[in-house]
Amino acid sequence: MKQLLANRVKTLTPSTTLAITAKAKELKEQGIDVIGLGAGEPDFNTPENILIAAKQSMDAGYTKYTPAGGLPALKKAIIDKLARDNSLTYKANEIIVGVGAKHVLYTLFQVILNEGDEVIIPIPYWVSYPEQVKLAGGVPVYVEGTQEQSYKITAQQLRDAITEKTKAVIINSPSNPSGMIYTKEELAELAKVAEEKDILIVSDEIYEKLVYNGIEHYSIAQISDAIKARTIVVNGVAKSHSMTGWRIGYAAGDASIIKAMTDLASHSTSNATTTAQYATIEAYNGSQETVEEMRQAFESRLQVIFPKIAAIPGVKVLKPQGAFYLLPDVSETAEKTGYASVDDFVSALLTEANVAVIPGSGFGSPATIRLSYATSLELLEEAVRRIEAFVKAKWQD
Repeated sequence: MKQLLANRVKTLTPSTTLAITAKAKELKEQGIDVIGLGAGEPDFNTPENILIAAKQSMDAGYTKYTPAGGLPALKKAIIDKLARDNSLTYKANEIIVGVGAKHVLYTLFQVILNEGDEVIIPIPYWVSYPEQVKLAGGVPVYVEGTQEQSYKITAQQLRDAITEKTKAVIINSPSNPSGMIYTKEELAELAKVAEEKDILIVSDEIYEKLVYNGIEHYSIAQISDAIKARTIVVNGVAKSHSMTGWRIGYAAGDASIIKAMTDLASHSTSNATTTAQYATIEAYNGSQETVEEMRQAFESRLQVIFPKIAAIPGVKVLKPQGAFYLLPDVSETAEKTGYASVDDFVSALLTEANVAVIPGSGFGSPATIRLSYATSLELLEEAVRRIEAFVKAKWQD
């Protein structure tokens, strides 16, 4: 029999986050009291006004195909949002609506990368960036932002990583998995290098609304018109409006890139789900009170849970500025509790302490684990209690 699978999928690494979540779910179905801290989604329902708008659209018969790039009314809502929140001006032909920000990123890499083109990916990174780049024939080039650098890369590191094959750099701020945010000054330095070296900037801003400690999100596209012209802003309502399952994301940027993405979408998805698009119009045009309420809830949890995590033996952790994750370095903790790697430590934590966390190896950071605080404070405190008890019981001086 001929080879069944295409070569392009043979090197794919399954999503670490989804794998851990599936294992935790399996244990729960066996009656085991597992607390999952792997979730990459808010633990709130979609706001009521959005649910009502979705139902009204269905009742009105708005259940047919839409333009491949998104409903004109939704594009306008996105344009208004970008002007209101980010002081960025776009036209309708510079916006595409896709099936979640993940699909938007996938489509983007498909249309901008040729075989062998390099994309600079800061470490730690969201798990899907390297896989999407490879699927488009590109080559991921990793640049490490250490904990000492607050998990961010410098302009000099970016400059040193650029070659004649470099096509783009990915900036994810606030970051999944570190929760760190690039300052306006840091973004300006990175932008200067991108302009000097003539490369594209992919700015993933999906956690834009989840920022804490009085820190403000700033889009690299705001630096200047020249930088905006070479930046593709990727965002959506999944995290900000607790709409992960609705699968609506968007990209804003150069009209020729957006057209190519739209053309590709017309042959792959036809359009994002019509009902979800109408729901998203309400998400952006309606009241934003619930967005702020969720942000405050996450910040309150962070204030409680951070010092408890930091107090666990061997843990080294920075206080995140956004998103809803902690990324503690637990390499010493794993070693002192008798495990050869952090991955082994994570497996034991799940099977022996019934706490599911994500190993940092999936994010290019094998010394760390990612913990999500997108769950109730009661469960968070119990999870930390279990982790601490597990570590102290096995700690070897």
